[in-house]
Amino acid sequence: MIIPKKLKKGDTIGVVAPSNPIIGENIEEINKAKNIIENLGFRVKFSKNLFSNTNEYSATAKEKAEDINEMFADKEVKMIWCAKGGENSNSTFEYLDFELIKQNPKIICGYSDITSITNIITEKTGLVTFSGTNFKTIATDETEYSLNEALNRFVNGSLEFGNTLEGYKIIKEGTVEGKLIGGNLSLIRAMVAGKYNIDFTDKILFLEELGFETGPTLVSNYLYYMKQNEVFKKIKGIWLGNYTHESGITLEKILTDIIGDEFKGPIIKSENFGHIENKTVIPIGINAKINTSEKIKIKLLEKCVE
Repeated sequence: MIIPKKLKKGDTIGVVAPSNPIIGENIEEINKAKNIIENLGFRVKFSKNLFSNTNEYSATAKEKAEDINEMFADKEVKMIWCAKGGENSNSTFEYLDFELIKQNPKIICGYSDITSITNIITEKTGLVTFSGTNFKTIATDETEYSLNEALNRFVNGSLEFGNTLEGYKIIKEGTVEGKLIGGNLSLIRAMVAGKYNIDFTDKILFLEELGFETGPTLVSNYLYYMKQNEVFKKIKGIWLGNYTHESGITLEKILTDIIGDEFKGPIIKSENFGHIENKTVIPIGINAKINTSEKIKIKLLEKCVE
């Protein structure tokens, strides 16, 4: 396990766009986010291809990967913040220089489609990565909750998940320890098998999904695929985040319908990560503990920045 260094005032944050293109109103939003971060005392450096749309649906896979590789190689850059989500950040995989990344460890953060990038980097290099707000969202959120969560984690080294008084629902009781992996369900499902799979053995899996795009039947599809590939036999615990669908059907209902009593570990649910306003920062690759009998249901067991 490789722990990245803390962020300090005056440090340079590199911004990359490994997913959907930064076009239209997104350009203004990215520049607004830059101003917010610079006003907090940091420097912001845009990657060479940040605003590229070479394929007319996104930058090319090579352009995106080149930006990530260059940001890791750039000694001036102390953190990499992914601009926004989308659909195809996995296109970068074969062009990422994992040895370069391993030799130049630093914070990399994002959520939604960025789930692919963060989890594969942790899997291939051992570098702790982070599921947290995207750079663009700093400018579009109605509150500073997600930004403050990022600063608290990366600058202060906090080990808390948001407001510790936020409610955690117990779906299944129990106590386990394991390394955290996960993020957006559709992306995690895509990394169950194949050349770029991730190891689920003895992990605590955190999952969220965007109900606007992914209805209950598709969530069921993804979770059944994971069950059929024995993911739920490998992991130790499950932490569910936000899933809101017009039907009112919940992520925990779909999950329990599928795994029933077969899964022996604890399952908890919270509303502090996912496609919602309040997004905490979850480190990928760090040991955590779920204990449903305690007031704070999930805790980090070790530092995630140093």
